[in-house]
Amino acid sequence: MRHLKRTAKLGRTGEHRNAMLANLVCSLIKHKRVTTTLAKAKAARPVAEKLVTLGKTGTLHARRLAAARLRQQPRSFHASKAAREAWRKHEDVVRILFEEVAPTFKDRRGGYTRILKLGQRLGDAAQNAILEWVELPVAAAPAPAKTAAPTEAKPAEEKK
Repeated sequence: MRHLKRTAKLGRTGEHRNAMLANLVCSLIKHKRVTTTLAKAKAARPVAEKLVTLGKTGTLHARRLAAARLRQQPRSFHASKAAREAWRKHEDVVRILFEEVAPTFKDRRGGYTRILKLGQRLGDAAQNAILEWVELPVAAAPAPAKTAAPTEAKPAEEKK
């Protein structure tokens, strides 16, 4: 019996589940929006919200706890200073969490994420969902290229 057991197992071992949720939350922090299944979104939501609460405290201890939960190394070795700065700006999820995401929620007491339900996936009919931050603007994604309707063939220029 699973009385008082709140963890969604998601068909994985505990270690695999924690790694998957860490990766999902890292993607959420980097990209501000993640499309996944509804079950995974519901499982990742408390992880993301607890990390934002850690980010709001802003202490060194909170940074280390967040890095451990997200399974991110605190320092990476790069060939050059420019490569290290580029990694830090775009890929360092702990820095993004503490310096970009958490300050936007400083006046909010909870409920930092939302889950938007989508339709079912074609392959296995799993319910899809979008997990995103409530107050952060999502970077504008390029619009999908529309296929042009077949146009009439233009007459070839006459040779002179």
